[in-house]
Amino acid sequence: MFAVMLGLLSCALLWLAAPAGAVVTEVSGTSVGLQPRAMGYTAVNEGDPATFANEAGNVVLHGTNDYAIYWAPENDYHHEWITKINRFFQAMGASSGYLGTIFAATAQYRDRSNAPANYKTVFKGSYSDYSKYPAAGCTDPNPLESGAVTCLTDAQLREQLQSFIASHALPKGLGNIYYLMTPPGVTVCVDAAATRCSDFVLSEEEEEKGRFESASYENSFCSYHAAINPDKAPEGDSNTILYAAIPWTAGYAGLRGTGFVPNGGWLSDPTAYIQGASCQDGGLNPEVGEEKLEVPKEMNKEEKEKFAEMSKEEQAGVLKRVALEAPHDEEPNQEGKAESDGYGAGLSDLIANQIAVEQANTVTDPLLNGWKDATGHEATDECRNIFAGTAGPEGGSVEGGVKADEHTEAGTLSNEELDGTRYYINNVFSLSTGECVGGVGLVPRFTSPNPVNSGEVVGFDGMESTVGLVAGKAFGPSGPPTTTYSTYSWNFGDGSPEVKGYAPGSPTCEAPWLSPCAGAIFHSYNYGGKYTVTLTVTDVAGDMSSVSHEVIVNGPPAPGAGAPGTNPGSNPGDATHTIVAPIAAAAILSRSLKNTLRKGLSVRYSVNEQVAGRFEVLVSSAVAHRLHLGGSPASGLPAGTPPEVMIARAVLVTTKAGANTIEIKFSKSVVARLRHSRKLSLLLRLFVRDAASKSPATATVLSAVTLAG
Repeated sequence: MFAVMLGLLSCALLWLAAPAGAVVTEVSGTSVGLQPRAMGYTAVNEGDPATFANEAGNVVLHGTNDYAIYWAPENDYHHEWITKINRFFQAMGASSGYLGTIFAATAQYRDRSNAPANYKTVFKGSYSDYSKYPAAGCTDPNPLESGAVTCLTDAQLREQLQSFIASHALPKGLGNIYYLMTPPGVTVCVDAAATRCSDFVLSEEEEEKGRFESASYENSFCSYHAAINPDKAPEGDSNTILYAAIPWTAGYAGLRGTGFVPNGGWLSDPTAYIQGASCQDGGLNPEVGEEKLEVPKEMNKEEKEKFAEMSKEEQAGVLKRVALEAPHDEEPNQEGKAESDGYGAGLSDLIANQIAVEQANTVTDPLLNGWKDATGHEATDECRNIFAGTAGPEGGSVEGGVKADEHTEAGTLSNEELDGTRYYINNVFSLSTGECVGGVGLVPRFTSPNPVNSGEVVGFDGMESTVGLVAGKAFGPSGPPTTTYSTYSWNFGDGSPEVKGYAPGSPTCEAPWLSPCAGAIFHSYNYGGKYTVTLTVTDVAGDMSSVSHEVIVNGPPAPGAGAPGTNPGSNPGDATHTIVAPIAAAAILSRSLKNTLRKGLSVRYSVNEQVAGRFEVLVSSAVAHRLHLGGSPASGLPAGTPPEVMIARAVLVTTKAGANTIEIKFSKSVVARLRHSRKLSLLLRLFVRDAASKSPATATVLSAVTLAG
């Protein structure tokens, strides 16, 4: 028994298989985009991302209608699986346009029309096809001892699909994708010679040692997509049929010895491989942010000695734990005991992942001549077994737990949410970033300047934004594609022309970046007022998002307009009369904290008439609390300003218009609290009103400074 335990412990390490062969490949004259089985390796072993391209601009899909067909004449595609898979199709359609999923990332890929492969999916419903299977067209590499259902070739799937479409008057042509699902026990092979099949066989030695190295395994697949194009139309035509073959490759975890499917005898068959992880995440765990192989914890010397002394029942429990720690499935929608006494309803999550993979690859490479690399790897193949890549605020997040449940024999990890349901979906390759992503980040951001004076040049930096698809390829009527970038558009709210330009991945626009650049920009306001600044970011997929902030400008009003602080008033018989506030400006001259505490805060101010008012020196409430500064809370600050406390004040009274300088002194207690500070940020607020009249109109000026040393 102890030797068996050691074999199981080492088994997890031996799950690692050599990388599978080419993905878009030709098998006996049939071109298919295969999803090979893969265990225990990540994207670094797959493909050649540096050559990922579509130089000819061959067609992509700009929207899809998805049909789900369950070909199961014996009614052995369990209804709980159908329900959950159909729910995934529905959720995929309902989430169209949502950026937090891999499908949004496909929109960066264009064809010669220069239109993107937008995430516009419509689920057109499902159908259970009870048509009898034809005579087996191939020989199952690993038939079940209890009797496999059949072995079908791709040619037989095509024939059935064409007949099905014709008999139900269903549409052909690009934009329609037919997903053909087959139940457990049905093996699908691309060719009659069974060189590429959904099933595989291992030698006795491989099975004993947990090695997956046979040629049969390396040539096996999880699903594939292809096109029936009888007219050989370069861009497809009305007779083209796009389809994806999704055989049952989810395994039988949680189903042994149950009657979950009609032919329950399969579930105790020694030739039925229980785990489907090789068609999901390869037995890798992305919980820590990077994929690591699920490996049982190795026993120390003391634990091994205890194991040797255990009863057979106790040892069986340990071996069960070891098996659950080895590479296993992830089922975010797993349930307890199902209607048929099994624990396998969540196996549908593994099929949902295959559908997602084929959707992304079909959209970007429908005729198998579109977006792929020099080795034939498509958009998801570059990221095989990668589930941890997310896109910040708009992308997915890894949730759930990797620990396998004793009944379902699966963990609950998930990385994306579609229409309220969590799924575990393979990431897609982003040409824009060269990374594997689970969604598209698009969050425009910029920080509004403090109140400024008219005529001053102020900066607005949109490079704070999250833009996942910042670069892409654009096509013209002919020639190779050119690089294009996301665009930033600024509306400054003062009637000036909108400024629009490209935004590279750095604050400056230098060769080879395109110009004009508008990621960061300067602007000057001619007149005082409160203005709303809006930044709109459009990524290379056409996704668009905006953000707005206010900026306060101190200065004379625009001709024909009131000044900042203008209040509507009324005189008898004149309902349209307005009361104009004074115009004032204030600038802090001090820069040294030490000198300021000794001499006072030096302020240069100007007014356009005789005024009365006051200066207030404010510090953030958080700083005041930390330094134990007393003071009154400041009220009436602009929206969005953090809470402030007044720590000094001075009265201002003038007899005429003009400019002058004032030193605002701090109290001894404030000086004592600030004496040991190295840096301090202050906000100066000036209130003024017309001192020669009883006008209620006031002007407010805000100015900020950070004192150091």
